[in-house]
Amino acid sequence: MKKFILIILICFAQNTFSQSTKKNSTTKNTQTKKTETPTIQINSDYYDTESRSSQAVVSQGDDFVYNTAGVEVKPVYTGGMEKFYQFVDNNFKSPTGEDIDLKGEKIYVSFIVEKDGSLSDIKILRDAGYGTGAEAIRVIKKGNKWIPGQQNGKNVRVIYAVPITIK
Repeated sequence: MKKFILIILICFAQNTFSQSTKKNSTTKNTQTKKTETPTIQINSDYYDTESRSSQAVVSQGDDFVYNTAGVEVKPVYTGGMEKFYQFVDNNFKSPTGEDIDLKGEKIYVSFIVEKDGSLSDIKILRDAGYGTGAEAIRVIKKGNKWIPGQQNGKNVRVIYAVPITIK
């Protein structure tokens, strides 16, 4: 008798808490307005037949954000990457203190180089603490415009990541 009651109780619980595939007519449809959200698209124009991989791009409207591996011409700082790192070294202010020794630590920053060479969506991927991430953002915002990346002869938006070593 106990087993029979236990089986009935399990069946009742399963029916009560399982998800229904039928739509309930009394529920309201909260998604009446379609919103634009970024989608991932695999573009067959950028299919690499040698490595058998394809380049995924994030699209939102007509603005694609390419990865540096998926563009013909990568974005570069005006004057070259050596000038970029010189600029960062000259303008980056390391935190000071008796117990703070951050020499050799790295800060990883990502950003989008826009079609006009300006930077947007600056993010710290990893920092060394003590406000080094905020300082890296300040220095990168202060810098010159970049030469944008190109795909099929047109300037495109490219996501770019750089390491900054504290000296």
